Amino acid sequence: MTDKRKIIYPSAEEDPAITAAALSDSDNLPWTDVQLAELKPVRVRGRPFGSGTKEQITMRLDADIVDALKREGDGWQTKMNGALREWLQAHR
Repeated sequence: MTDKRKIIYPSAEEDPAITAAALSDSDNLPWTDVQLAELKPVRVRGRPFGSGTKEQITMRLDADIVDALKREGDGWQTKMNGALREWLQAHR
């Protein structure tokens, strides 16, 4: 589905009037540069963004292995990655 909304910018005459009205609203003053610099990104729900250095694969493992790793709690996939890295270093 294509988004057909169109952005309509204020004209050169409207822009100063809009800015003056916004600046006159004492309940909603524009943020200062310091306030803007202190902003932190909002945490969004869902899976965190990847580092871009990992490759997504599909792999079949025995259920008891996956269950044991999941019982360790959050980060079980990272722990599995670490265990595979340790094995690789030991067997090179």
